[in-house]
Amino acid sequence: MYEAKNTQRALVRIGYDGRVYKTFRGDRAKERFENECMILRHLESSGCNFVPRLIAADPEKLELVTSNCGARVEQMSEGRIEEMFASLQKFGVRHDDPFLRNITYRASDGQFCVIDFEFATLVDPSLATTGSTTATPEGSTVRRMRWSGATHPGRFRPNNEDSFLGMLLDRSGIRYLGKIGEASTDQQEFLFAVSDGMGGEKSGEFASKIAIDKITLILPKYFGLSLERFIAHHQQIVVELFESIHQEMLKLSRYDPACRNMGATLTLGWFKKDHLFFGHIGDSRLYHLPAQGAMIQCTDDHSHVGWLRRNGKINEREARMHPRKNVLAQALGAGHRYLIPQVGMRQVHPGDQFLLCTDGVVDGLWDRAMEELTRTPSAVTADLPPADRLVHEAVAESGRDNATAVVVEAI
Repeated sequence: MYEAKNTQRALVRIGYDGRVYKTFRGDRAKERFENECMILRHLESSGCNFVPRLIAADPEKLELVTSNCGARVEQMSEGRIEEMFASLQKFGVRHDDPFLRNITYRASDGQFCVIDFEFATLVDPSLATTGSTTATPEGSTVRRMRWSGATHPGRFRPNNEDSFLGMLLDRSGIRYLGKIGEASTDQQEFLFAVSDGMGGEKSGEFASKIAIDKITLILPKYFGLSLERFIAHHQQIVVELFESIHQEMLKLSRYDPACRNMGATLTLGWFKKDHLFFGHIGDSRLYHLPAQGAMIQCTDDHSHVGWLRRNGKINEREARMHPRKNVLAQALGAGHRYLIPQVGMRQVHPGDQFLLCTDGVVDGLWDRAMEELTRTPSAVTADLPPADRLVHEAVAESGRDNATAVVVEAI
């Protein structure tokens, strides 16, 4: 462990495991410690992926342990600095020390991050996460998981380039899940994914299957890691998985003419106890429908149009009608030289639902329609599994592309 900062206000050390150990000192140390713990818990539950994750906290020593957000940034434009801190406002947090010294660069996923929240403010105090200042306990309040999955080639395409995966992991190995099911979370973990292939002839169909197959080969070996270790290392695990798939596709593109420029999107979610760990690249999506509150899009569309929408420069209608909405800046394979997948984590509570879907569903359904079909279907569609409702309606409304959805509910 080495010392990164030693001042009258705090001692910061970096462990050999990469974690950051911060001990609070001086004036109002206890108050600052409790505030930073509260802010970090709120940001985690809100799905903010560019801040440290609270791993453990010791109220007696006034020490908290967080994930590492990389090295401090030495130079950045004033406009970009303002943009970074403004992004926190979307998650209900105002950083009261909005300067370059509190911005870092995390090389594992190419993400600029914001750190040091001891003086940050929750815009709406009623949203404060309650509970002790210790990390999330090993026990989970989620007892069972229920899921459904569906896919359709659409009304105009001859083949289906989408793929989806449902997988259960336990001590005996892996088990592929059916399109509809329910199972206990006791000693079991769940992994779901959707992928949309692209390329000439049938290489797109092949690409999405490569992405799904690689998941089944690489990720099961990480079953059994404690929640604490998984929180600390999930970014590295997901990035290595995506890089492995990416390199495989690039290699096939070079040596097999039928696979030239093939690529795929990939959005996956690993449910471990009361946490969801997700990885994403492209324009497939992951939505969180909390038991209380509105639907949240957890993933970013890796396109210029997606960037415009995230930054409030265009609305949902303009994004849907934009002529370049399907032009991806990031994807697995497809000739992309660099790969920066999005990696994140969300807490899971009973009653929460999660939707993974490809762009064929998004093309056919507005966000509001997706939420209504999942939560409060009409009498006509209520008997259908949630994923079937979404795919059926998306194909009926558009059908220009393959459509795939997976809906997971925590019970």
